[in-house]
Amino acid sequence: MKTSLSEKISLSIIYFVLFVLIILTLYPLIYVIFASFSNPNEIIANRGLLWKPLGFNLEAYKLVFSNPDIYTGYRNTLFIVIVGVSVNLVLTALGAYVLSRKNVMWNRFFMIMITFTMFFNGGLVPLYLVVKGVGLTNTLWSTILPFAVSTFNLIVMRTSFMSVPDSLEESAKIDGANHFTILFKIIIPLSLPVIAVMGLYYAVEKWNGWFYASIFIQDHNLYPLQIFLREILILSSTDTMSAGAAVGEQFQIGATIKYATIVVATLPILCVYPFIQRFFVKGVMIGALKG
Repeated sequence: MKTSLSEKISLSIIYFVLFVLIILTLYPLIYVIFASFSNPNEIIANRGLLWKPLGFNLEAYKLVFSNPDIYTGYRNTLFIVIVGVSVNLVLTALGAYVLSRKNVMWNRFFMIMITFTMFFNGGLVPLYLVVKGVGLTNTLWSTILPFAVSTFNLIVMRTSFMSVPDSLEESAKIDGANHFTILFKIIIPLSLPVIAVMGLYYAVEKWNGWFYASIFIQDHNLYPLQIFLREILILSSTDTMSAGAAVGEQFQIGATIKYATIVVATLPILCVYPFIQRFFVKGVMIGALKG
């Protein structure tokens, strides 16, 4: 199809704006990656933009991976992500299935009460008292069980389940299927895009979570990766990793250690996203079709 001059100009403007947005979004990540591979002295002296590593150097990564706290943080974070996302998806799917059924008593009342929690909650102090009262403080479960279901994700998944034709459920019931069979063999297979998107939402939240872990966990051996990253970036606690360097070089190498730690802490979740991205738009749209 032929396009008019005005359409070509509009498309050119749109592409230009998108290109600028891509650069603005990607450049901070590119800067961190290049800085982590740069020579410490040169990166400290640099005051302009960074488009390539300044003196290729892997010393920062060697020091990061020699820090046992990184492996401790990875172990704890992987446990939180794997177990936490499994708990999140199972409970969210069960709740969404019940709330999506039209013949459930007080369905509308339950939805109002659940939606109410999106806008009003007891606050941090009551949450801490509840977690402490059930004995979850200073355990990794304190970052999993109190946040087992996200109200927003529950509503999106419920909407997706409601889009499955009733005829499929009725046919399954005629064949003797119970609710668990209908859920796990009919509803969930037809809602895999939404399940994948919800899994991504929960995984990113678990991977980046540090606030509640800093409140509920005091044992250094139970800290997730983001707590160690926070100590390195905000508290500048790079002394243990740069202890082998000369006194005058510890400050310089500390800067590249921060960048290298950011890359190490961010790279795994970035690698997961491309495998789920193809479900992203479809899953969100399916979950937003009905009220």
